[in-house]
Amino acid sequence: MQPHSYVALVTIGALLVYFWMSLRVAGARRKTGIQAPAMTGDPLLERNIRVHYNTLEWLPIFLASLWLFAIFWNDLWAAGLGVVWILGRIVYALGYVADPGRRAAGFLIQFLATAALLFGALGRIVWTLMVVGA
Repeated sequence: MQPHSYVALVTIGALLVYFWMSLRVAGARRKTGIQAPAMTGDPLLERNIRVHYNTLEWLPIFLASLWLFAIFWNDLWAAGLGVVWILGRIVYALGYVADPGRRAAGFLIQFLATAALLFGALGRIVWTLMVVGA
């Protein structure tokens, strides 16, 4: 049994990035003086919340694809693509908060990493079913 240690570390890294984003929302709340449950009222808060939510929207797709790719292909390649995803999310977050028009590069980076993981896993699963039959 392969332990998938690299993918486990990347999973923790992705969750830590998500946690960092939640801290940035809290910091934006302190800076703007807008307390929960309010979600609007200042662009700084709204941008940080949007970055946090958008990352939450992508996490299930990314994590499932990451682990399936590691299981059906290779732990190290999956981890490498996972690191690219993490870097893309950081670029996205910093760009979006500074200026929403600057989010595209980070979004594209994480999108391509996710697509490689998702379709790589899907292709290998289909191939395995067709060739091996199990």
